[in-house]
Amino acid sequence: MIDPDFLDELDRFESAMKREASSIQQGEQESRNLGEGLTFSDYRRYAPGDDTRLIDWKLYARTEEYFVKQFEEERSLTVHVLLDRSESMAFGEGETNKFEYGAKLGLGFAYLTAEENNDFRFSTFGADLERLDTGKSNRAELMQIIDLLNETDPAGEADFRSVFEEYAESIHSRAFVVIVSDFLEDADEIDAGVGALARNDTLLAHVLSPAELDPDATGDTVFHDPETDETTRTYFGGSLAQSYRDRLQAHVEDVAERADTLRADHVLVDTGADFFDSFASLWSE
Repeated sequence: MIDPDFLDELDRFESAMKREASSIQQGEQESRNLGEGLTFSDYRRYAPGDDTRLIDWKLYARTEEYFVKQFEEERSLTVHVLLDRSESMAFGEGETNKFEYGAKLGLGFAYLTAEENNDFRFSTFGADLERLDTGKSNRAELMQIIDLLNETDPAGEADFRSVFEEYAESIHSRAFVVIVSDFLEDADEIDAGVGALARNDTLLAHVLSPAELDPDATGDTVFHDPETDETTRTYFGGSLAQSYRDRLQAHVEDVAERADTLRADHVLVDTGADFFDSFASLWSE
């Protein structure tokens, strides 16, 4: 169960977090990517005298040419939290449970957004999307969302393409989208879904449990796929264990590379890590 008291503990981290760039706090510091009160408009080639802070270094890494970002003024910003509720998110014991850990990450963004009198939207997704907020963007609503999350049983598979394409059509103003998921789906489907949201600032919080990142299973083992209910019995160890780790790492890197291509940020989160350390790394990304 998610204990709402953790929200109060975020307050003591807030002043330090504000020193890190974030587009969520309006009018108090620079936005996470674009600058206070500004939104991305276009690129142009760097010219002597341009502010070097505006150089897109990710674009330079791909093209070996310097481009600076151009901006236009825009005041309002809504933070959209999309939390994966597919069955694979139910994995993890106690505090390492991916759904509960991921829910707290999303709630942290919503809470600090509300504290700055800005708007948030909070939804869960699987085969479809369920919006949990009612548009009030206040602490009382966060308490109701926590109650709804505590009643949620992750189930089924996540349809990144259809759900995100449909959700993108509902965004009509400047937005920052936080996607919290284990992203244990086909990379092409993830790419298509995230691509539909890519016109907005987008952050992928890639949550995996310690038992997934470094499984301690050895010997004769039965593996269960929670989304398809299929089971496989095999000897796990040695070369098979290394093959698993290599494939997982390759998938994580694939998702990260596709996010980079779409100019979205990607952060791998170990649910065995201290929650506030993980949240601070996402908030400052």
